[in-house]
Amino acid sequence: MNRKSQRCTGIVLLLIALITNTVSSADSDKSTYSAVVQQGQALYQANCIFCHQADAIGKAGFAPSLTNPELLSLATDKFFMGTIRDGRFGTGMPPFAHLGRKQLKEIVAYLRSFEILPNRSNEVDSQPNAYGDPRLGQFWFEQICATCHGVKGDGYLAGGTGTAIGQRGFLEKVSDGFIRTTIKEGRSNTRMRGFQGADGLANLTDREIDDIVVYIRTLAAR
Repeated sequence: MNRKSQRCTGIVLLLIALITNTVSSADSDKSTYSAVVQQGQALYQANCIFCHQADAIGKAGFAPSLTNPELLSLATDKFFMGTIRDGRFGTGMPPFAHLGRKQLKEIVAYLRSFEILPNRSNEVDSQPNAYGDPRLGQFWFEQICATCHGVKGDGYLAGGTGTAIGQRGFLEKVSDGFIRTTIKEGRSNTRMRGFQGADGLANLTDREIDDIVVYIRTLAAR
């Protein structure tokens, strides 16, 4: 074998080795992720399933779905981890402060395994803060939001089918972009419909939606 052939053979062997290592690394990453998801599922079943039901689909008027496509698309891992750790004061969601950071990440990984939409959380959270008139926001809130979320945003405790969006535990963890986008687009497979566009329950303008966001922020102080 001449030198040219030897060089070609060496290059081919090097490429094969690189491809093999890359495939092995990818397989290892998949295996590690699968193990994390399984650990998260076990933790979910031990701590969360009683309220949020199997596969975290939730139960209307009792506990929200944690695997709703739009929620998983809009919410950050920090949002999920903080909510699980701190709970929601004023609701039936207790804190799970006994769980460590690793365990919280595993539960979130399990929830993320249900994702079917692109993750837009960074894009949504980078939206500008809402500026509007809380008096007008109160009008719209009482007309179209209070029916499900309660006049004070107390959610299930007020007998509504919607979550407690007026509680500090929620408002301290979400951006205005998160609230704004949820109002606009709603959440599929839930009673939360969008409120903008031809298919919305009400075709609210961007300004009217910001008025609502500003008003909802005032509920935490009440």
